[in-house]
Amino acid sequence: MYKNLTIRQISVYISLAVCLGQVLTFVALFYQEIKDVPLWKISLLAFVSLAFSYAIVVFLVERYFFRRIKLIYKIISGSKDSLKDTEGLSKSSSFQSINQKVEEWTNQTQEELTSLKSLEAYRHRYLGDVSHELKTPLFTIQGYLYTLLEGGLYDEKINKKYVTRAIQNVERLQDIVEDLELINELESEDYDKLHIAFDLKDLTDEVFSDLELKAAERRIRFEYKSGADTSFKVVGDKNQIRQVFNNLISNSIKYGREEGRTRISFYDLHQKILIEVSDDGVGIEESDQKRVFDRFYRADKSRSRKIDGSGLGLAIVKHILEAHNQKITLRSTVGKGSTFGFTLDKGK
Repeated sequence: MYKNLTIRQISVYISLAVCLGQVLTFVALFYQEIKDVPLWKISLLAFVSLAFSYAIVVFLVERYFFRRIKLIYKIISGSKDSLKDTEGLSKSSSFQSINQKVEEWTNQTQEELTSLKSLEAYRHRYLGDVSHELKTPLFTIQGYLYTLLEGGLYDEKINKKYVTRAIQNVERLQDIVEDLELINELESEDYDKLHIAFDLKDLTDEVFSDLELKAAERRIRFEYKSGADTSFKVVGDKNQIRQVFNNLISNSIKYGREEGRTRISFYDLHQKILIEVSDDGVGIEESDQKRVFDRFYRADKSRSRKIDGSGLGLAIVKHILEAHNQKITLRSTVGKGSTFGFTLDKGK
């Protein structure tokens, strides 16, 4: 009950208690002298005592106590101005409302601290991943060039081979830089999205055609899931969505089972179309599934180093879809394969 009391109400109650105590004490001490005094004089005395007590309590409570509550509110609001910046705090505010505002500030601050710690941990992981990803091709290039300078340049058995390998690693560095630039562009608030309607199955067939030779190297076949192969019109940046398909299908080839398959499925969700890209490859450990969309994160680092790529493919996919106000999901079982799913707005 006391939580609903305002500061002014507390001042009144304290004043009444002090006044009552004063009157009772006075009556007890001077009962013989005042027993014949008229009632109106005793009432006047009580009123004067109440007024005097209230004045003192107002000064002590409302001026001293309330100012310190205002100071707490200033700290919470981050303002150096007076009461007008304390979000409705006044002498008529109850302790419950004051307590609620402080709790809200505490919870918000805790959430901000948790978020900052999470971002700091991500920054450390990201810097470590970037340095590790760049170090491999740089050291490789350095090794080839030193070998050539130390006499390999004049050895016809290795000079052309080493120059070719150095160029391949330079191209890998270039891919990493270009992918990082793309992610930065997608994260920019100024990113200009060109949303047009296009045929989903036609785009998928184009990507299949582009990756046909790559799939043939591992004897992986492309197919649509029976019953989920109806074509739909969707809305989005066609070139960016092409890259989403290209990255996901490329991954299904890299990590899929040899002589396996990559399956595409389309599902009508009324206002949206759900697209799923599935493979029957190695799968992803549950502990890795939350981080596969992080930049440079590789679930199987020892195996992934042998596979071409910048390590940014899934990060790019996530950022492209987020730029389209969509999300990507993952279902995976080790040894059975993975399914990446995302939605696009249906077109007309």
